[in-house]
Amino acid sequence: MDEPAETIATALEQVGPRLRLLRTQRGVTLTGLEATTGISKSTLSRLESGQRKPSLELLLPLAQAYGVPLDDLVGAPEVGDPRLRLKPQKVHGRTVIPLTRMPGAMQAWKMIIPTSQSKPQLRVHDGQEWLYVLSGRMRLCLGDQDLVLGPGEVAEFDTRVPHWFGSTGDGPAEVLSLFGRHGERMHVRARSDQDD
Repeated sequence: MDEPAETIATALEQVGPRLRLLRTQRGVTLTGLEATTGISKSTLSRLESGQRKPSLELLLPLAQAYGVPLDDLVGAPEVGDPRLRLKPQKVHGRTVIPLTRMPGAMQAWKMIIPTSQSKPQLRVHDGQEWLYVLSGRMRLCLGDQDLVLGPGEVAEFDTRVPHWFGSTGDGPAEVLSLFGRHGERMHVRARSDQDD
């Protein structure tokens, strides 16, 4: 068997376990799934056990019933897919979602800073940071300054200046962060009145 055929066979073998996992995670019975999709219980059971080959006619109603992309059911490879698969991580108590995949270049993150992250711990490192507040209120300590930024407000600074950002303590803050090595800066173009 050549490599593409092996890859397809392996992907098809994983469809059944994925379907069973989705169904059990959602607490759905085969009877309930039959009512939602119109696919018989015996066919659903054989699909999950691998005794029935998955087909588009069977997978499309299942993807719709579970509310997931068809790619997720078949484990389609991410190669060539322009969409980012955002995988939230917990970093120092914050939820951090990487928005870029290229190491070494300008990096972008979406951060959710919990209310508990309100005690400043200033730090210094090489780089340039740009922060945009999406929701909530963010506290930024930068050198001798202690600032509060609200939704739509932006800050840019050299990270060699002692800094810290977190919650004001009133509620969580949702922030976009762009970080680049020293010398890389964010360039924002704004329309002037003359552009009209």
